[in-house]
Amino acid sequence: MGKFGVALSLLLLLTGGEGTPPPLFEIVPPSKSNVNFVHNNALSPRRYLPESIGPGVAIFDYDNDGWMDIYFTNSGPCDFFQPKEPLRNALYRNNRDGTYTDVTEKAGVVGRDFGIGVAAADYNRDGWADLFVTNYGTNILYRNNKNGTFTDVTKEAGLGAPGLYTSSVWFDYDRDGALDLFVGHFVKYSQSLERKCEYNGVQHYCYPLSYDPFPSKLYRNNGDGAFTDVSEASGVGKQMGKSFGAVATDINNDGWLDLFVANDSVPNFLFLNQGDGSFKEIGFEAEVAFNPDGAARSGMGVDAADYDGDGLEDLFVANFNRERFSIYRNRGDNSFSDEAGQTGIGAATQMFSGWGLRFFDFDFDGDLDLIVCNGHPDDLIEAVSTTLKHKEPILLFENRGQEFVNLGAAAGEAFAHDYPARGLAVGDLNNDGYPDVVIGNNGAAPLLLHHTRATSHHWVGLSLIGQAAGARITWSAGGVKRSRLKTAGGSYLSSHDPRELLGLGAAKTVDWIEVRWPAPSKERSGRVDRFEKVAADRYYSLKEGGKLQ
Repeated sequence: MGKFGVALSLLLLLTGGEGTPPPLFEIVPPSKSNVNFVHNNALSPRRYLPESIGPGVAIFDYDNDGWMDIYFTNSGPCDFFQPKEPLRNALYRNNRDGTYTDVTEKAGVVGRDFGIGVAAADYNRDGWADLFVTNYGTNILYRNNKNGTFTDVTKEAGLGAPGLYTSSVWFDYDRDGALDLFVGHFVKYSQSLERKCEYNGVQHYCYPLSYDPFPSKLYRNNGDGAFTDVSEASGVGKQMGKSFGAVATDINNDGWLDLFVANDSVPNFLFLNQGDGSFKEIGFEAEVAFNPDGAARSGMGVDAADYDGDGLEDLFVANFNRERFSIYRNRGDNSFSDEAGQTGIGAATQMFSGWGLRFFDFDFDGDLDLIVCNGHPDDLIEAVSTTLKHKEPILLFENRGQEFVNLGAAAGEAFAHDYPARGLAVGDLNNDGYPDVVIGNNGAAPLLLHHTRATSHHWVGLSLIGQAAGARITWSAGGVKRSRLKTAGGSYLSSHDPRELLGLGAAKTVDWIEVRWPAPSKERSGRVDRFEKVAADRYYSLKEGGKLQ
């Protein structure tokens, strides 16, 4: 049976029907959502590098009403761009009826400088999600005022170092209970350092190999609203990279969050947490720094998850066209094996350039599937290549155990079209329990994809209150035991719905759920909360030591 036949059989199985199966995702147009944001990429004849990088997107609940809102980044004034009309980022409040209201001005999150990425988290432990926006210029920390507005506290927080920043990750690297911050930096850049890359007298975006690498930042949360730059002391800032995507996970199950960083045109970094405030960079010995031939690839989007169910965190990197994307299986000894060939990922992604992505269980069968959005960074690539396109398709892969099957157009209309995609976030926008997708397109309107609930399987949604990155969720449904580590970051320039959706298959009740919380720094393991006979198809919230609510 070919791949299309496998995908068709899968959808018929999920829906229990005959004939043409319904799509898994449907496009929500601006006329229905009222999301009228359009990214301005500052496109110029000169083709300055930052024009091709954004935008990012965040799915998060800024007003604590239990419904996910959406934030987009946009370009702005910088040394090579002065917009004719003011540009701003955009915050859309969820109206709970499928529509959204633009509250950017009222909330005070219009942005400044040249906006690129975004990460949402409660950095000051007051129970309200804050926003960190990365820029070409100076980054922004927006503290949530708990009244529908935010305050720019960047200067007071000590996060005002200028640069060309990309993805950021909130995670507690030192296990003191406060979220620290990794901020990825791309190449050393300014207008004066821009290169010329011409073809037939026309300027194209230069390949990042043309620019010098630059170190990223790690900030320790002091617990008083301010941060300390520990980039050098931790070892993270000693590595010269060209960082795009980043994800915090625990690759060796020692209870300390590690950090995987994708670099473009230079080796990827895998920072192994030493448990003493420092990291050891082990990308080369872990076999995730280079391709099998020893060459650096163009890493962009990343994620971490246990895709094969062996209890070990695996890694994924979306690369440039002709490089194949990387799906790294964790061997259990701090090293990885690239399974792109065996899983079908390599053949399916050979000609694409990947950005935002996410492991998620779209069909609730209990294993993790994968979505990746793509787009060549050079909008003029078709003038110099007959095999590559600027706009590229979104790929939805069904996890079939030994193989990931690209469902193609069977997943929905959006998957039959091409986009200049960049950031991608996954989240349940309408609280029906099914994961939706938001994609930020470079120089274009975003894409909202609504899950059509085309599955007969069941689920449980879990919201872990407090500092939860690093928590281990284990559950049993129908006698089948599964587990998931709550990671931080991932994708590209973007931030996902923080709630976890657990697939139960045909089971209508969870036999039991167990949450092992991140441990205090002086302990080897954290508190375990366990619950028996949990009803399916609803959301629960849980505080450490509390009850499911």
